[in-house]
Amino acid sequence: MNVDILSSIHNNMRTFSKGQRRIAEYILSSYDKAAFMTAGALGQTAKVSESTVVRFAAELGYDGYPSMQKALQEMVLNRLTSVQRIAVTTQRMGQQDVVSTVLQSDIEKIRTTSENLNREVFQKAVDSIIAANKIYILGVRSSSALASFLGFYMHYMFENVQVITTSSGSEMFEQIVAVSPRDAVIGISFPRYSTSTSKALAHCSQVGAQVIALTDSPSAPIARSADYVLTAKSDMVSLVDSLVAPMSLINALIVAIASRRKQEVEEKFSTLERIWDSFHVYEKIDV
Repeated sequence: MNVDILSSIHNNMRTFSKGQRRIAEYILSSYDKAAFMTAGALGQTAKVSESTVVRFAAELGYDGYPSMQKALQEMVLNRLTSVQRIAVTTQRMGQQDVVSTVLQSDIEKIRTTSENLNREVFQKAVDSIIAANKIYILGVRSSSALASFLGFYMHYMFENVQVITTSSGSEMFEQIVAVSPRDAVIGISFPRYSTSTSKALAHCSQVGAQVIALTDSPSAPIARSADYVLTAKSDMVSLVDSLVAPMSLINALIVAIASRRKQEVEEKFSTLERIWDSFHVYEKIDV
């Protein structure tokens, strides 16, 4: 569903039964908590049966409670403040072991990313990057770490790579002013989405550059301006977001490009290894 779930609930309020109205009122007032409740827990809180909750989801047009819950969670991730995120995570984890809970969650995100990633789109994104005259990589705030990591390795494989991690909208546009139809622009944005990244990619798309979006959903803001959308599962972990799956996707992108440019990469690293050895860049470990 493209309509904001809260707007949908509000618009359909008159059609709900008495029990469904109690569910709707609770979600509208406490959506940050409701998004992470099971159908049974939501029913208990709203003082209705679990089956009433399931029927409520169907009434809104979802094929089941999990689909409604997913839509609610995606909406919540983009609205919660950092303080609210901490409160929601505390509620979700309860007394569970934090390390096990977070690591298992990250494992699940990588599995989901692998299952849902469109391999054909991935390959086309690789092709467009290799064919580009210049490569721009955009990522701000928490996504700046991903952009810097990708840029670090892309510099080894290409001569003309520019990484842009400034949060200033004006500075970002100053750095992409020369983008042309011969270039590829890789934009990275995960909840909470950056407005400056969305605007910058929209501009790059308008001038005809090949735009690759690395984000969490085909409906994410930067996806609207992209020729190729590569999605990786991201989720809220207290005041931070899990970027494990996005990083794994970036690793796959780097490896795919390197395998296509095998000879150039080998020659570059042969030279670099001699330089690194001469200047003792890395410690030598005796085995």
